[in-house]
Amino acid sequence: MFKSIADVTSGLLAQQYIASDEIATVVYLAERMGKPILAEGPAGVGKTELSKAWAAATGRELIRLQCYEGLDESKALYEWEYAKQMLYTQLLRDKLSQIVGEAQSLAQAADRLAGEENVFFSLRFLLPRPLLRAIMSEKPVVLLIDEIDRADAEFEAFLLEILSDFQVSVPELGTLKARTQPMVVLTSNNTRELSEALKRRALYLFIDYPSLESELNIVRMRVPDLSPSVAKQCVEIVQRLRGLELKKSPSVAETVDWAKALVAINARHLDDKTLNDTLTVILKHESDIQRARRALSAGKSRDVGVR
Repeated sequence: MFKSIADVTSGLLAQQYIASDEIATVVYLAERMGKPILAEGPAGVGKTELSKAWAAATGRELIRLQCYEGLDESKALYEWEYAKQMLYTQLLRDKLSQIVGEAQSLAQAADRLAGEENVFFSLRFLLPRPLLRAIMSEKPVVLLIDEIDRADAEFEAFLLEILSDFQVSVPELGTLKARTQPMVVLTSNNTRELSEALKRRALYLFIDYPSLESELNIVRMRVPDLSPSVAKQCVEIVQRLRGLELKKSPSVAETVDWAKALVAINARHLDDKTLNDTLTVILKHESDIQRARRALSAGKSRDVGVR
């Protein structure tokens, strides 16, 4: 557990995550208050990376639940391994025949079989999915519930029950309570409005695209082999592109990928040819690429960083 907000900042930095004062404060409070974090913001700004860095910095296992439309309890919580149960049934056939054979009536046989249910409905046959894995873990974990806005409202309501008590009711086994409370991060790309009930239970954090200085620091840290001048040009162009009306603005991860690509081709400076040849690393739609080329070409005289 982090001892201070400054400890959060340095701990995340050791995992190559540059945290703002707001991010460091929210993470610190989440640990102290035992509350989930709801991190919203554009795709690719580091919401998921925050969870990974938090887990690594504190020595916790990261358990990830990727949300999608149609996600239900069985896929998120647990399933019974029916094939394994059938295998055990076959192996214990003689024993079961003996138990049933000693019964004096059909009702008594059924009662005797019911008395053996705990053999077949036990933890050995339970296949835990991410939520149950986080609850049953003997060691503290970071539970990442990624892109909760993609899941249905019904699943969100179910999730509220889990986050309230950190326990799960399994009809055949009873209530399974968390051995250690997981630290929870829910991420959202704002594709739909989340419920007020969920927001009340979490500490809210909005993560936006970083400033030019912050993004430049990220690139320098992640891609130290890129020359400082090219790194500056690279980040300046990405920052300018985010101001255009694009289908998909370049993410921080794509900025880093671009920087790595420039190192791979041994780019000494970002001239027109290098820019045109590598623009697809950060832009993924043809219409965006054409718009960017027009904007960057028109902006040369205004010193947008392209030589």
